[in-house]
Amino acid sequence: MQAMNTPLHIDFISDVACPWCAVGLHGLDEALRRIGDDIDITLRFQPFELNPDMPPEGDDTLAYLARKYGMAEPQIRQNQQTLRERGAAVGFRFGERTRVWNTFDAHRLLQWAAAVDDETGADHQARLKHALLQAYHGDGENPSDPDVLLRLAGDAGLDVLAAREVLNSDAWAAPVRAAQAQWQQAGIRAVPSVVVNGRHLIQGGQPPEAYEQALRQIAAAGDASASASASA
Repeated sequence: MQAMNTPLHIDFISDVACPWCAVGLHGLDEALRRIGDDIDITLRFQPFELNPDMPPEGDDTLAYLARKYGMAEPQIRQNQQTLRERGAAVGFRFGERTRVWNTFDAHRLLQWAAAVDDETGADHQARLKHALLQAYHGDGENPSDPDVLLRLAGDAGLDVLAAREVLNSDAWAAPVRAAQAQWQQAGIRAVPSVVVNGRHLIQGGQPPEAYEQALRQIAAAGDASASASASA
């Protein structure tokens, strides 16, 4: 009788403002499609703000990247081309994005969507995450604009009136901050970070093959550990 793989819980720690998070998520999606029913996998999105002090008016993308990373415009343009190529390889389309925006309200909506999913068994959070990444990195939209957020929430199948109540209050602000602090205390300093079963870290926007190999190895190693414990 063939052994069952250990179930895996994946925490995908990321920011809407992170282009490599879009690459990584689509790579992970493809890996999960390849794995199929071989492993029981749950996926939850966790917040991480790259620009927590970004003002409401945002900032020019080139000026922000030059100031934060000390890069000249030609290097920034080359990095953007690399992102477009890596994105295309996993089915994500990067467009022109001229400004960097605050993403805290987007994270609040994502945390709320996760709570809705816990009650309904749906996958609103994943759909909203994908929509936010496409709106920001593909279409150059502002993920701090309430109108944009409400439209994307509706597109993800969420109750727009309930989403408006979240945005018009400070609901889910404390849980977002608590989750960010928890992951920072756990040593997360860059995104995307994929944490499997709370202890295995896969860092960076990896291609599907890398995610698939790592997840299969973790699941199989868990089986071996469980068998050893059971026979001890």
